[in-house]
Amino acid sequence: MNKTTIVMSAMLMPLCLATSCKESTGEKVIEKPEITVSDGMMTPEVLEALGQVNAATPSPDGKTIAFTVKYEDVKENKGNAEIYLVDPESGEVKRLTHTAGSEGNLQWIAGGERLAYIAKDKDTDAPQIFSMKADGSDVVCHSAVKGGVDCFVFSPDSKKVVYSTQIKDFNQNDSTLFEGLDKTSGRLVDDLMYKHWDEWVEAIPHPFVAEFDGKKISGDKDIMAGEPYECPMKPFGGAESFAWSPDSKSLVYVSRKLTGMEYAYSTDSDLFLYDTESGKTECLTPGEEWPGYDTDPMFSPDGTSLAFLSMKTAKYESDKKRLMVMDMKTRQVRDLTDGWDRWPEGMAWAPDGKTIYFNGYSDGVMPIFKVNVADAAIEEVAGGQYDYVGVKPLGETGKLVCMRHSMLEPNDVYLATAGEVKQLTEINKDILSQLKDVKVEKHMVPTTDGKEMTCWVILPPDFDPNKKYPAILYCQGGPQQAVSQFWSYRWNFRIMAAHGYVVIAPNRRGLPGFGEEWNRQISGDYGGQNMRDYFSATDYIASQPYVDEKKIGAIGASYGGFSVYWLAGHHEGRFAALVAHAGIFNMEAQYLETEEMWFADFDMGGAPWDEGNAVAQRTFATSPHKFVNNWTAPILVTVGELDYRILASQGMMAFNAAKMHGLEAEMLVFPDENHWILKPQNAILWQRTFFRFLDRYLK
Repeated sequence: MNKTTIVMSAMLMPLCLATSCKESTGEKVIEKPEITVSDGMMTPEVLEALGQVNAATPSPDGKTIAFTVKYEDVKENKGNAEIYLVDPESGEVKRLTHTAGSEGNLQWIAGGERLAYIAKDKDTDAPQIFSMKADGSDVVCHSAVKGGVDCFVFSPDSKKVVYSTQIKDFNQNDSTLFEGLDKTSGRLVDDLMYKHWDEWVEAIPHPFVAEFDGKKISGDKDIMAGEPYECPMKPFGGAESFAWSPDSKSLVYVSRKLTGMEYAYSTDSDLFLYDTESGKTECLTPGEEWPGYDTDPMFSPDGTSLAFLSMKTAKYESDKKRLMVMDMKTRQVRDLTDGWDRWPEGMAWAPDGKTIYFNGYSDGVMPIFKVNVADAAIEEVAGGQYDYVGVKPLGETGKLVCMRHSMLEPNDVYLATAGEVKQLTEINKDILSQLKDVKVEKHMVPTTDGKEMTCWVILPPDFDPNKKYPAILYCQGGPQQAVSQFWSYRWNFRIMAAHGYVVIAPNRRGLPGFGEEWNRQISGDYGGQNMRDYFSATDYIASQPYVDEKKIGAIGASYGGFSVYWLAGHHEGRFAALVAHAGIFNMEAQYLETEEMWFADFDMGGAPWDEGNAVAQRTFATSPHKFVNNWTAPILVTVGELDYRILASQGMMAFNAAKMHGLEAEMLVFPDENHWILKPQNAILWQRTFFRFLDRYLK
């Protein structure tokens, strides 16, 4: 885990048009915050003030694009996303909603006459399916689903809808055991996957198909009734898990039809074809031929083919994603990316069905590509030092709607064609234009095994090559998550540079975008070559004349946090300060504590008690907790107590070990956060603590 032309467009209109706003219900509507940029430097408060653009969705005729912008209110400690439209020709932006609750899951229905979305309904006090006319008028709530709607997709004829909602009747405790104990807090557990990501699994999402008459949905039917399986899959599955056939008579959905220990040890999700007339379901990816993830189904415009993403290796959640196309008559499947040593992350059919567009990591960035369905020829459509996401055709125009970001700027909406990229929105221009420039450079760093590694070096504002700067080594999580041109609201390189740090962000072994061999090398080798890659990057940046080699820190989260703990015991004086968030400290404990067992079992090579397994024994022998006697650098540990992927106890053990070893150490604990830090005030506290700690030891 190429020349680009940027055409500036009209500024975002901050006021909503009188005819296109839903009236507020009296609750405070979170608006774009007022922020003052001091001395051109980014601060935590400035970072939190930036608008977050998402869900760019073109209308069927290509004449407008709907998208959402989320702003956060630090005082209220929450955020709010509203719906906007942008004209792809003029760049004019209009706001459609003005509510106290967020809108999302955008889809044009009724031939583009209406825009459907999810919003909170005051009558049911839950998220429901709404729609409105393209000008923002005639807002109608179409559903009243108990517990609310998680996501939805309307059929092409707009006469049916599939939605997911949480069901609780799959996992009820023995009623006789709990009889008369209505105040007990006990949970009886008899199998694995009893908790996932940040919640105890007391409900699972199920798909329901319903009829739609233009006003209300009715005849809701659970198409997996009686099955104790998730659809969409937790924790991140959504509307991309569903695909309607063009004739609206059938539906493909994604599910991993396993429970308990089998679920915890498997990535074997499958595609299922549901016939709305007969009610019959067929598994399209059965048996041992499809042992890994199969996801993101998408019918061709004529319905004769189904594209989807597939991984071939069981339990390997970071395997190469293959772009597959299935003939819906013969069920024969072709791999359009066979022989191409990169892989797609998202895709969309061209209107003529001859081409599939997709974005994918490649050499430290995420360009847009296209593949010819007939001969599997792949070409780059848009590139440069950017990441492109959310690629969709703009009607029949031959243009692509997408969002683009980099290490220097968050998402905006763009149009892309071969050789040209046109910027449509400038949601954060007023803030970004006040910030001093930060430079991002691509460096090729030699590794210990004779290869070259792509590293991003981010330089402070007003950079002076004759001065000495403190530096930070950024350690990526995942562990197989690309260090591309990503924009993060936590590990934000621009704000680090604004605080006077040179940042080096290496694409060490185990990251996508450099081929299968480079990506997979890390599995079973946590303390091996990828750590030597980090030392190569550290020594490289320390050798630069503008870096103070005695003032270098290492930072990271998740596997990046593990990396920091591992480096702490092996760095031989390279680092003067360390920061680890949600990191693995004790690998034996992690193997047994985490919820998705397939990940730990595959990546660590097996169980710690398997004494005959050389890979597993090597992995656990390199666990960071075994090298605390070598720790010398001060360390900051941060954790969220709702993190069930890497338990907060891992960080607490590391902090305790550092203090017991006599080191200067701090720990920041968030009882209400999971693997990430999501609440605005918590985010600002994290940033303040992060920079106070680093400044103390590196400046």
